[in-house]
Amino acid sequence: MNEVIIALVTGAIVGVVFSAIKLPLPAPPVLSGIVGIVGIYLGGMAYQQVIQHFFS
Repeated sequence: MNEVIIALVTGAIVGVVFSAIKLPLPAPPVLSGIVGIVGIYLGGMAYQQVIQHFFS
C-alpha cells in the first residue's frame, strides 16, 4: 500500500510542477492510458503463467 501512496503523491507533485511551468501533462489520454496499463499488466501476468506452465 505504501507504493500506491508514494506513486499518487509523486504523480500529484509532477502534475503541479508541469502545470506551474505551463507544460502539457506527461500522460496519455485518460481512458486509453488506463486500458494500456491494464494491457501491460495482463500481458505480464500471461507471460508468467506460460513460463510456469510450460517451463517449470
